[in-house]
Amino acid sequence: MGSSKFPLRYGIVLLTFVCTFVCYIERVGFSIAYTIAADAADINQTSKGMILSTFYYGYACSQVPGGWAAQKIGGRLVLLFSFVLWSLTCALMPLDPNRVTVLVIARLLVGVAQGFIFPSIHTVLAQWVPPHERSRSVSLTTSGMYFGAAAGMLVLPSLVKFKGPQSVFVAEAALGASWSLLWLKYASDPLRSEHPKATAAGFGESLLPIKGGQKTKVENGGHSIRTPKIPWKKIILSLPVWAIVVNNFTFHYALYVLMNWLPTYFELGLQLSLQEMGSSKMMPYFNMFLFSNIGGVIADHLVTRRILSITRTRKLLNTVGFIVASFALIVLPYFRTSGGVVFCSSIALGFLALGRAGFAVNHMDIAPRYAGIVMGVSNTAGTLAGIVGVDLTGRLLEAAKTAQLDLTSPDSWKAVFLIPGMLCIFSSFIFLLFSTGERVFD
Repeated sequence: MGSSKFPLRYGIVLLTFVCTFVCYIERVGFSIAYTIAADAADINQTSKGMILSTFYYGYACSQVPGGWAAQKIGGRLVLLFSFVLWSLTCALMPLDPNRVTVLVIARLLVGVAQGFIFPSIHTVLAQWVPPHERSRSVSLTTSGMYFGAAAGMLVLPSLVKFKGPQSVFVAEAALGASWSLLWLKYASDPLRSEHPKATAAGFGESLLPIKGGQKTKVENGGHSIRTPKIPWKKIILSLPVWAIVVNNFTFHYALYVLMNWLPTYFELGLQLSLQEMGSSKMMPYFNMFLFSNIGGVIADHLVTRRILSITRTRKLLNTVGFIVASFALIVLPYFRTSGGVVFCSSIALGFLALGRAGFAVNHMDIAPRYAGIVMGVSNTAGTLAGIVGVDLTGRLLEAAKTAQLDLTSPDSWKAVFLIPGMLCIFSSFIFLLFSTGERVFD
């Protein structure tokens, strides 16, 4: 993979793109397969919300441990372990909506395994990617999530129709195993002598995990043991970290509510079959894929050409993305056709993805050495958003039914989309006030 024409770091970024692509096929796949199976078994909306949100409990538990493990062991190995674990779980998981305990345990395991992935990816990218390429690299990597969600929405409903819901898990396990083999064969850590300027630039060999007893030279010719401590207190009390955390929470609240409940909105709110909607149902996620990469290119252009500072670039893209997304979310339930809902959700998710060129890259700006750990902290908040948002949506819909509101009525869905819309406005102001593009942690 490495040559003068195609540097090895490009191959690493490409593999992390495929990694997030496969992960989100799994997440969308479970939502589609379980929704169809649960509706056929007449499972109520509160129970559906509980099962759909179980994944995020496991996911939340492993975010910070994932960042710690990636820092100590290395993101490459942790990433491989997590993929093998969730792929095996998918292969062995039976899809029976009435076997609640089995589904809960399986989804917890998948959540724990996938919780290691993004902190590990950020650790790997911080090692391999120089600062002027980070926006594009992170945007490309994270756009794999949306491309995977789009592919899942396009292909998996037909797979369920012809092969049944269980076939989705088999396909996901096969994809996970295939990626694991590719990562094992082609991924590596950067050589410690490969980047003599990496320490000053803030990436490369200086960010590799420190092995026990490893010695480094000091100016007088002697040796000292490098045992850098993780500045937990400084991380927890840092306002720029909290700006990232708040925006990560909001981004994932909106994303997970749409990802888990948009199939239900199409099926029950609009009385449309996912199988009959064709390729239009994938457009919101495909739009995320496009806008994520557009945001990365714009951000790197503004920074590289010195049009704006890193701080102003992050704030600009974050604010534009979140404010536009907020309006699209708030008006979404007033559209009563599939085309209108697809358009609104595409705008909302697309501009949220644009905003990732602000807050999501900011981990590596303020803490390149501890990017995986800061990512683990902020992604824990994002995962809590999944727990709260997905479960709360089920309860809101069940309350609407109790109040004798038909789920085909826009009134049943107003609160579902108003909450993430208002969160977007609030979060954008927090990021404007407290974020920075300067390095905070040495």
